[in-house]
Amino acid sequence: MNTVRRRLPSASLGHAARVAAAASAVIAAVYLVAVTALNFAVLHRLYRQVDQRLAGVLADVSRGQENLSDRVHPFSRDLDDSPVLIWRVGVHGAASAVTLGAPRLPVRSWSAGAAVTALVGGSQVRLEAAPYRGGWVVAGESLAQQNHFRTLLLVGEAVVAPVVLLAVYLGSLTIGLKASAPVERTRRRQLEFTADASHELRTPLSVIEAEVDLALSSARDAAYYRSALERVAGESDRLKRIVEDMLWLARFDAQPPPPGHEPVDLVPIARHCAERFAVLAANAGIEIVLDAEDGAPVLVKAPPEWVDRLLGVLVDNACRYSPAGSRVTVSVATSGGRSRVVVEDQGPGIPPEERDRLFDRFHRASDEPGGAGLGLAIADSVVRSTGGRWKIGDAAAGGARMEVSWNRVALPDRREPSRLPEPARS
Repeated sequence: MNTVRRRLPSASLGHAARVAAAASAVIAAVYLVAVTALNFAVLHRLYRQVDQRLAGVLADVSRGQENLSDRVHPFSRDLDDSPVLIWRVGVHGAASAVTLGAPRLPVRSWSAGAAVTALVGGSQVRLEAAPYRGGWVVAGESLAQQNHFRTLLLVGEAVVAPVVLLAVYLGSLTIGLKASAPVERTRRRQLEFTADASHELRTPLSVIEAEVDLALSSARDAAYYRSALERVAGESDRLKRIVEDMLWLARFDAQPPPPGHEPVDLVPIARHCAERFAVLAANAGIEIVLDAEDGAPVLVKAPPEWVDRLLGVLVDNACRYSPAGSRVTVSVATSGGRSRVVVEDQGPGIPPEERDRLFDRFHRASDEPGGAGLGLAIADSVVRSTGGRWKIGDAAAGGARMEVSWNRVALPDRREPSRLPEPARS
């Protein structure tokens, strides 16, 4: 059992980590595609702006609106700072710089309206040519600023990428752990339930097997056989109760039925439960006392058979752990807008360190014989499904005090609360 409980958190973490890694890989691929598209769009726009400026200058020169002499003086000796450089290419392909200080233009073939990128003077320059007086006039602009912007963009994307991926991974891991927590709790409960159920079922089966083997090992008298059969019958009855409780919990876990919308009165259910256990309690020397309000009913919205099962578990436990000569009190009342039912006994009580696990299946807070630790698990399922609240404490006489409360329900006009169900096994 402890091994199972230790392995489940690591299994949950490993699964969440794999999911987070897969999510991060998907985000990384999406990020790569997105930044590639962004870079292409941004650089294409920047190059297009350069091409438009070059085309505008060449158009002005070709139409005679601007003389080449106007472009003689450069804006700067630095190639990267010169907005537009001008060259004239003769008929035989010889190029001469119109802009003073412009680097030598490489020899190549030119075509009108086709912008190209070439290495000029050690820098990338965008070039475009237009026919001019039997030759060509070439305009160029350095791409240093565009390349610098591209470098900044790539560096920024490279810096942001790990931060984004780490955030995605941690976020996915956190969400995965939180999302898988209910599944892991259910899985853990199933594994624990199976292990505990195997242990609880093995005990009566082992006793039955031992009694039968011993009875068949040699001839016995009638009194011995009767005693053996009585012990076998007792263990069979215990086995039957365990199986019935397990089936009830299994059905409830698979598809718990919704609580009824009809109000149910707690008083008759509590009275019925006290009367049902009165003989059992009297045989053990225990007195069951019902303390209920007279007059107005104490109403809650819950299926009456569920409430009967809940009270049966609480009264049965109180009787089982109470000593002879003690009293079990069942109280039903309303206070503060809530309907309450309280069962108090004069037994050993429930240690505070045991209260957190009190409703775990097959967990028993006492070594007293009887029961399999499923009763309070069933009671807790009823309380949680009907919107109730537990309050566990010490009774005034020193025993256990188990209180369940619900929102108080007003009695509808001309309607009676739901009737008491048939007796149910606690």
